[in-house]
Amino acid sequence: MQIDYALTEEQRMLREMVRDFVNTELKPIARKIDEEEKLPAELIAKIKELGLLGASFPQEYGGGGFGEVGYCLMQEEIARGCMSTATFIGAHQSIGANAIFLGGTEFLKKKYLTPLADGTYIGGFALTETMAGSDSFNLRTRAHREGDEWVLNGEKLWITNGGLADVLSVFARTERGITGFVVETKWKGFSAGPPEHKMGIRGSMTNAITFDNVRVPAENVIGDEGRGFIVAMKTLDAGRLGLGAACLGAAKEMLELSAKYSKERKQFDVPISQFEAVQFMLADMATTIYAMESMVYRTAVMYEEGKPISRQSAQVKLFCSEGISKVCDMAVQIHGGMGYSRELPVERYYRDARINRIFEGTNEIQRLVIARDVLKKSGVLG
Repeated sequence: MQIDYALTEEQRMLREMVRDFVNTELKPIARKIDEEEKLPAELIAKIKELGLLGASFPQEYGGGGFGEVGYCLMQEEIARGCMSTATFIGAHQSIGANAIFLGGTEFLKKKYLTPLADGTYIGGFALTETMAGSDSFNLRTRAHREGDEWVLNGEKLWITNGGLADVLSVFARTERGITGFVVETKWKGFSAGPPEHKMGIRGSMTNAITFDNVRVPAENVIGDEGRGFIVAMKTLDAGRLGLGAACLGAAKEMLELSAKYSKERKQFDVPISQFEAVQFMLADMATTIYAMESMVYRTAVMYEEGKPISRQSAQVKLFCSEGISKVCDMAVQIHGGMGYSRELPVERYYRDARINRIFEGTNEIQRLVIARDVLKKSGVLG
């Protein structure tokens, strides 16, 4: 099952190239990535070599020029092999670098977006704090102006690529409100804590990070002072769309593995694929995937057309993150005891799937975003 209509030849070639990379180089080491809780340096180097770290950005900034549809195609294929790797790419490209693309000056794009897109730098996105998770407006990290510099102080939590990144898009409170900054992690006063040990996406590095009087040049402000919250929310709109694409890819992998296993596994002298109970689960998995796929690519096209997608990206995130959880649960059930064993990848996908209902905005927050838009457009609010 694939979205094939309306794809350009370049997008088809991108998908085939990434699929080949996933099948030959990523899937064989996905279990090792999970067990060792890190992405091998040589894998990151290969992803960089293939141009996947900037696939969505225009070529003038060192990107592949494949747009959001191309990015979703890429993330779908990557997640079929390893959701940790998809998370690493998403944090780097879809939110870390994309904040600069969406809100940065031409100076920032040339200085930072280009080396992020070509993989010279690894990026990340630093918004979440102890008291600012779902309440992302309640930032405690602060910055004050001293001459031609901003002085940044505070701590962020659960930052993907936090201990790996060269450049971070950081959001802090200033006198005029929340402001975005491009911060180089080599600067004095920046530090990253040890990697978190997580239930799933264990190969994706997640850290707490600290800013202790980090001096940031004034030209490194993303957009205007006090307008950072808008940049952050627009960035997360795209991030949620990419998350949906990764969920879609993982779900397709679970369906394929489940269908194959059901034809091989016998009970009562017949393949379990002949049992209606199993067929119903396969049917539900396929139907969920069809809906996920339709939502992801319809919204990706809207994004490329420049249309607002806050509600749509929230719907994608909500439906796809819950969809992958349901699909993985049915995949474990079809595989029975083997689905609970680390011998097969189904167990890993089951653990990896859970975080999607939490990060990039909890599903409870997505429901609020959707409901408020429904009420606003029906005349109940505002």
